[in-house]
Amino acid sequence: MANDSSNTAKSGDRRVGPDLGTDDAPVAPGLDPATQDIDPASTAADAGDDEETLPEPIDDDAEVAAAGPFATGRAAIERAVRLAPTSPGVYRMLNAGHDVLYVGKAKNVRKRLSSYARPTGHVARIARMIAATVEVEIVSTATETEALLLEANLIKQLRPRFNVLLRDDKSFPYILITGDHWAPQILKHRGAQTRPGRYFGPFASVGAVNRTITALQRAFLVRSCTDSFFESRTRPCLLYQIRRCAAPCTGEIDFPGYAALVREATDFLSGRSRAVKEDLARAMEAASNDLAFERAAVYRDRLAALAAIQSTQGINPRTVEEADVFAVHQEGGYFCIEVFFFRTGQNWGNRAYFPRAEKSFTCEEVLGAFLAQFYDDKPPPRLVLLSHDIEERDLLASALGVKTGFKVEVTTPRRGEKKELVAHALTNAREALGRKLADTATQAQLLQGLATVLALRQPPNRVEVYDNSHIQGTNAVGAMIVAGPDGFLKSQYRKFNIRSEGLTPGDDYAMMREVLERRFKRLLTQGPDPARPAESSDETPQQWPDLVIIDGGRGQLNAAQAVFDALGLTQVALMAVAKGPDRDAGRETLFMAGREPIKLEPRDPVLYFIQRLRDEAHRFVIGSHRKLRKKDIREAGLQEIAGIGPTRKRALLHHFGTLKEIERASLADLGKVPGISAESARRIFAFFHAQAG
Repeated sequence: MANDSSNTAKSGDRRVGPDLGTDDAPVAPGLDPATQDIDPASTAADAGDDEETLPEPIDDDAEVAAAGPFATGRAAIERAVRLAPTSPGVYRMLNAGHDVLYVGKAKNVRKRLSSYARPTGHVARIARMIAATVEVEIVSTATETEALLLEANLIKQLRPRFNVLLRDDKSFPYILITGDHWAPQILKHRGAQTRPGRYFGPFASVGAVNRTITALQRAFLVRSCTDSFFESRTRPCLLYQIRRCAAPCTGEIDFPGYAALVREATDFLSGRSRAVKEDLARAMEAASNDLAFERAAVYRDRLAALAAIQSTQGINPRTVEEADVFAVHQEGGYFCIEVFFFRTGQNWGNRAYFPRAEKSFTCEEVLGAFLAQFYDDKPPPRLVLLSHDIEERDLLASALGVKTGFKVEVTTPRRGEKKELVAHALTNAREALGRKLADTATQAQLLQGLATVLALRQPPNRVEVYDNSHIQGTNAVGAMIVAGPDGFLKSQYRKFNIRSEGLTPGDDYAMMREVLERRFKRLLTQGPDPARPAESSDETPQQWPDLVIIDGGRGQLNAAQAVFDALGLTQVALMAVAKGPDRDAGRETLFMAGREPIKLEPRDPVLYFIQRLRDEAHRFVIGSHRKLRKKDIREAGLQEIAGIGPTRKRALLHHFGTLKEIERASLADLGKVPGISAESARRIFAFFHAQAG
């Protein structure tokens, strides 16, 4: 059996679940690199943490031309059948150049190869593979489980043309709290886990590790410097000054105090986060009662750092302690597998994979092949949840159990919270593949597609998208974003503070009319008409849009069209995009004057382009609106929220540390605060996260 990768993690209780991310976080500016203990090999590997791209399309015609006669390949397989064992094993099909075409495994190798030797009844993919085969190599194994493990290992090594291939196969980094020094350090680690200490992970990217270490330093003040740097210090470094280290190197904290900080950090990473936060909250309140406000502020900042970590986790399951969730979606000849990781009852993030597979594969086949390769050099949890029921589910569970030494359950849930987790992952898989398909098209192609869908005379050179935001009419603001052949033109974004005194609170139509009137009256006054070519170099016809998109349905379209008619604008196309039922992305309806409503296919790249335009306008207007009301929130705080009195306010601040972290918290995190009911959590969340309109 082939050896496992050298960086395969060993099973044991030293590992805690992964935190996934995509963006690399930079080292704090001004810090000496010596304070960051990073293995050079790890640094080199980090360069590969780029987002995975879609696989290249498979050229079926070229393969057919390169393959030999079907009868020749079938004869080669028949020769192998006569010598094949009836026991478990792995077989490899090779072409004339001795390249491996396919790696497969079977409980009975002879029986499996005999199925390829049939003269008819093969799908096109299998027929092409048989035609290209000139030789078959066989390796016998003791059990079918061992055959599955060997098959996955060989596929990753040989990358056969006709197998499903996991294309992104770099090792994941870990967080290590060292155990070979009296003052343990926290650092990023890749490779074999030979250094004494506690390992937490794996993490999907170095950026996730950097962000988590930075937050843990703020919360627990654990050092990150190298041992040599630590031993040479005569005074605290910059990390101590910015409250990211307790400076045990110069005795700013004694051994028992530092050991307590390390123990708290370990407990938090091990899943005992609630107990750690409760201890910090009690310490903060005790310091406040003793009038030791500086010490209370330190505890407050540490609570805020922990809240920041958990606020990025999204959903956190109530009944699932440890699990990996896999969901697969197929569209346009491509597959996306979304993976969510849950450890210690927390959501540690997700990542999308785009395996290389022919479109003739089913989702079940792709998912089954992907799982065996994914866990070839990664430690599985005790529970694996799947969106599709794969054929060899029990065999995979057995193989993973052999690798880890404990029972691994692989299941496709049908009800309850586990089913909800899979459904959430499946939604992410659909959206990730849709975004990737949209991103693969050039901006020019998307604009051409938009012109085709909307029946425009030519692709728009300038698209303006409008949206507005308010809370029951207060702090009302409108916004315009601009896109063109070069993407978003952020320097030309504009916001409009709504000024109409007689405006009925919450009148979206009136707000949209005011924004459009102010925008286009100014263009008519200062710029040339879009229907007339520029007469001098001082005129700026490019400032006139070719297409205006507003967020809304038929009512918003009619309000905007009335403005255009009043101003005599006939050369600017106007469209409204309405959200689908339950605000479901992918089911939007497009409205244009004088036309029937337009519905695009859910995974149409043009639809994703329109969604991106609308979402960018939504992001910009919400940001502008929140800036307007930030001062009000600071002054009024939580007292403005109905039902939030001093006791609940104190509980929220104890749990999150600061008002800013309460604002960032998810609905689920708010509901976990002692004394905060589901209704109170909803009110708090709605107060800080008002939607546009």
